Amino acid sequence: MLTGDQYRASLDDGRATFFEGERVTDLPGHPVLGTVVDNVADGYDWLALKAVDGVSPVSGVPTTPQELREKVELVHTAGMMAHVNYTSLMTLTTAASRLAGHGAEYAERIQAFVTDAQDRDIRITQCITDAKGDRSLSPVKQSDPDAYVRVVDRQADGIVIRGAKLHITAASFGHELMTIPTKAMKPGEEDYAVAALIPVNAPGVKIVNTTYAPRHDDLRIFPMSGQEHFPEGFVIFDDVFVPHERVFLDGETGSAAVFAHSLGLWERLGGLSAMADGADVLVGFAQLVAEANGLERISHVREKISEMIIHATVVRACLEAALSHAETGVFGAVFPNELYTNAGKYTGATEYHKLVRHLHDIAGAAVVTAPSMADLENPEVGPLVRKYMATKPEIDGEYRTRLFHAIRDLTADAYGGWKLVTNIQAGGGLYAQRIVTRKHYDLDGAKQAALQTAGLAGTSTTDAGPSRGI
Repeated sequence: MLTGDQYRASLDDGRATFFEGERVTDLPGHPVLGTVVDNVADGYDWLALKAVDGVSPVSGVPTTPQELREKVELVHTAGMMAHVNYTSLMTLTTAASRLAGHGAEYAERIQAFVTDAQDRDIRITQCITDAKGDRSLSPVKQSDPDAYVRVVDRQADGIVIRGAKLHITAASFGHELMTIPTKAMKPGEEDYAVAALIPVNAPGVKIVNTTYAPRHDDLRIFPMSGQEHFPEGFVIFDDVFVPHERVFLDGETGSAAVFAHSLGLWERLGGLSAMADGADVLVGFAQLVAEANGLERISHVREKISEMIIHATVVRACLEAALSHAETGVFGAVFPNELYTNAGKYTGATEYHKLVRHLHDIAGAAVVTAPSMADLENPEVGPLVRKYMATKPEIDGEYRTRLFHAIRDLTADAYGGWKLVTNIQAGGGLYAQRIVTRKHYDLDGAKQAALQTAGLAGTSTTDAGPSRGI
């Protein structure tokens, strides 16, 4: 296993990473991005304490539902980079399982890479979303053929790819870029049906970083985002050579969607896990601020918090169902249940705004107008700010002010905006979850149950009348 310091040293490999118009040559020493490096390094050291016989606890593929549950809980606690890496490895494992029957060579390459990645204890990030150009046009009809990542040259020992992948969390802070098709490809789009593992420091790879990290001297008013933030990478492949052993798909349009579907499953499971915990936190903030404002017994406030509790419970139940009904693949690996994973992720994302709306309604405008911590410390106005921010003897002004700062940082500032968008988009947009949920739902069983209820059991839906919308 790598130590935190070894991880820091591994980033000094010539990678071309940029932030706010400048190339970053020292990631650990960067005033904004350095915090990310520290977080990932701390995660390495934390996992090392939980190692068994020198093996990282996030290595290995779960083979029972209980192992899957333990992995999900561990990865969720270990931080963003551990989650992204585990999701990448499980995506590859899932894809290998699904390619085994008609892409045996690719499946073997994938398994070899996964083993090597676990041995090296590296971190992998996922590159799936293309620039896409005109969304109404397919890849081959774009005015710029590079709107989707594609193969521009095939050589005796490998391929050359060109294009860009967007919204890649922590791309600059891993070691490998898992680059896969963003969607299914059709005949004639062979050059776009490409999947490969590419080192972050490979010649031609350039990463532009954006981040919600606060640019403020006093991080006390950013209690969450000031301590942990992960940039999104705009990853550019400027004619990057990839040797054959790192190519996991090249031209097989019929298999292009395998990787996206595999990633979607694990991304949505990770999102569902985060939403389950996150919903509990929002409920907690709502109750705390209601008590701080003296509103905890007001009926409409209690009703709002009850609605939030029900949502949090339903999302948690979907997570439990996804893990309890886990399924086993052809290589013995266990995967979360597709139906409950997608239904839970969809529910969590579509209802998130309601939780935030109730929280803001209960908290009041001070969520965005509360004075800073420095104001509380000012000798002239500080005592007055404390006086008027207090509500009762047991709720002093500083406590209530800090509560508002936490709510603002989590739900009403740059980090809050990032969470709002990524809850919807992570793992594919809401439409993708609707499609997968419908695919795995027993619709025929539901129809038969309805026929039974109507006293029409034994009557086909054709005999009963037109089956609309099915």
